[in-house]
Amino acid sequence: MRKFEAFHGLYHVAGGSGRKFGDGPLHQMTDQGWKATLDWNLSSLVYSNRAAIQQFLIRLRLKRLFRVLLSLLIIPGPPNRLRVRYLQQISDANLNQGIHIEPGVWLAVPVTTDPAVPATVARLASIPHGTTIVAQGFATTNAGSPTIPAVSITPFTIGNPINLITFPEQTLATPSNFRTSGNGLNGVTQAMLDNPNSVLTAAASGRTIATTIALNVSTDSTTPVLGGGTANTAFLQGGPDGPNADAARVQATFWLQTTNGSAEADLLQYSQLVLLNFNGLSWPHVSLATLRRQP
Repeated sequence: MRKFEAFHGLYHVAGGSGRKFGDGPLHQMTDQGWKATLDWNLSSLVYSNRAAIQQFLIRLRLKRLFRVLLSLLIIPGPPNRLRVRYLQQISDANLNQGIHIEPGVWLAVPVTTDPAVPATVARLASIPHGTTIVAQGFATTNAGSPTIPAVSITPFTIGNPINLITFPEQTLATPSNFRTSGNGLNGVTQAMLDNPNSVLTAAASGRTIATTIALNVSTDSTTPVLGGGTANTAFLQGGPDGPNADAARVQATFWLQTTNGSAEADLLQYSQLVLLNFNGLSWPHVSLATLRRQP
């Protein structure tokens, strides 16, 4: 997938001999030979098919996601408002573990007169962390590729974003027991930590983009549009000693891009920043991805 960016089918050939491991006639076969033969032939079949199904499901979800965002922007729905569902799932590729699941709804909201607000888009989401969000904003269309700004994961004192508080764990060369290590860091570079959005820029490198539709939404009740907010469980909100990972603000931009020569959008990138408040600090939690439409 890293090399060819697509997966269309699986051809599996089983029949490897386990003789050198001790396989043979039933009365002479060793335990090691039996296990080796099963792993070589049966386990490899199961594992390769499991990986294939996972990729097919990812392709299916990507196609649905592209259809969702495109329909959100171009198809009117009664009563002049469109609602589409989505399901976001994120897994750790190094550890093969799920780390996020988010069911939600996108809304296309028409022009309103009270309050006087132009047409907007809104994202409603529920996160098992214990948070629900309403993020509202605008959809804009521009020629060419998007301008993706840099983003920082450096925490700051709550309410004072210019008072940055750095930690040694942000430097990969510095050993630490308070950060993922070993195989969990495969493929992670210092440049990614310094600016996570650099991953998006690198992923789109070499593509000539004809048009970009940007969906910029925020839970801030005044920016970019009146409306939106977060709601957290009692534990996350905390008590007299302060919040416990209270999701105070969510901001996200989705860039739906059409490359030159393509009849429809074929590249989706997004960057989301969630401010989690605890221990007197706002911790920027950044998530991002590049999704390519599969044939």
